[in-house]
Amino acid sequence: MTPPHPDLLRRIQAPHPDTAPLPPAARLADGVRLLRGVPYHVPEGGRPLECDLWLPADGTTDAPLVLFLHGGAWRRGRRDDMGMRTRDWDPAPFARIAAAGCAVASADYRLSGEARFPAPLQDAQAALRWLHLRSGELGTDPHRTVAWGESAGGHLAALLALTRPRPALAGAVVWYGPSDLATPRGGFDPGNPDTPEALLLGAAPAAVPEQARAASPLAQAHGAAPPFLLCHGAEDTMVPPSHSEELAAALRAAGAPAELRLVPDADHGWYGAPEAAVAAVFAASLDFVLSRSRAAGDNGTR
Repeated sequence: MTPPHPDLLRRIQAPHPDTAPLPPAARLADGVRLLRGVPYHVPEGGRPLECDLWLPADGTTDAPLVLFLHGGAWRRGRRDDMGMRTRDWDPAPFARIAAAGCAVASADYRLSGEARFPAPLQDAQAALRWLHLRSGELGTDPHRTVAWGESAGGHLAALLALTRPRPALAGAVVWYGPSDLATPRGGFDPGNPDTPEALLLGAAPAAVPEQARAASPLAQAHGAAPPFLLCHGAEDTMVPPSHSEELAAALRAAGAPAELRLVPDADHGWYGAPEAAVAAVFAASLDFVLSRSRAAGDNGTR
């Protein structure tokens, strides 16, 4: 190809996510506004990454914000999916959060078939930066943001909270997320190059111990971490509950607040738990988000 004319190059490129106009919002029940497929970041050589925005009713300003990260073993998954037990909810879980006055940004990130760690963490950090930049248009307060993720997304939410992002997070909600990619537990073998953890890192964790440690929230726990709510099925056969138990203990030992909620009879994704138990853990997670956002405002971080 010959070099393009500078004006052609400028015009042919899609608008940058930092300045592109926001799409029109769909109107849902309770005044909730939904903006789907909003680009927030374009990694070098990669596809544009998008988020869906669930915003409270018109007129809301300085709303607290949830940055949601989906599960899928870092290899699959959809940004609009909070897990199998919430897929049939009406209203949908994100709409319920927005109806409670808290905005939600459910974000894409690069999967392990596209890029290795730390790419998905960098994408979460980029989403947080974009949400801060566009907060005036969205009517949100970026200083009252809570990261919330399930399974692999819970792992990323925990790492995001522990990497001292700017603006700092007000809290983190982690549903059945892996916290340790380096230690054998359950049926996990860190020497196996075919596990989801190995695909995330680009090699078996035992072969890249420093990378595995950097990708393990358990190894990153520190006293300046924001408050955590860790929710895990007591019978989880895919990600043993010891992941959340040990992360909660490490955070508390370092001096950071951490609440652990084990759900009886629940396997991964709340499989096997009564519907009432799933509703209760969702309600507890939303209560945590709202209480942490109030505390962040009261502490003058707004």
